[in-house]
Amino acid sequence: MTIEAIIDQVKKYNCKLVEITGGEPLFQDECLLLIKQLCDEGFDVMLETGGSLPIQNVDKRVMIILDLKCPSSKMMKKNLYDNLNFIKSTDEIKFVIGTFEDYEWAKEIINKYNVIKKCSILFSTVFSLLEPAKLVEWILNDNLQVRFQLQAHKFIWEPSKKGV
Repeated sequence: MTIEAIIDQVKKYNCKLVEITGGEPLFQDECLLLIKQLCDEGFDVMLETGGSLPIQNVDKRVMIILDLKCPSSKMMKKNLYDNLNFIKSTDEIKFVIGTFEDYEWAKEIINKYNVIKKCSILFSTVFSLLEPAKLVEWILNDNLQVRFQLQAHKFIWEPSKKGV
């Protein structure tokens, strides 16, 4: 599908907000061009990225949601911490917490890179691994300045469903 065809399809929804996500969008060769053209067409664009690829060339009009992989994910080696140098105040950094170790690690990263002063921070739980109430309890006990969120798609559709 061409970029023009994608934009034409998006226009059919008669909405202004577009989120590019799914796996790792930046692996797609033309993702940056698609993002730029969506912005040029007047769309508000969000990019949800796993954080393993550089974000410095992403159009500055885009809100980036950068997912930093926690220890329990066994994917920490993919975190490209240099990306934290390119985070804007309109961006968000997301941690998906599965264990107390993940929670403590996320707090360390927040402090080490001073991200609380750079952008909003999101904490959510690994679905069916950590009870949301437990994570909320930790956040409240530490008076942590983060936003708690649920992975809504896991509640709306079957948790294992792909492509939603």
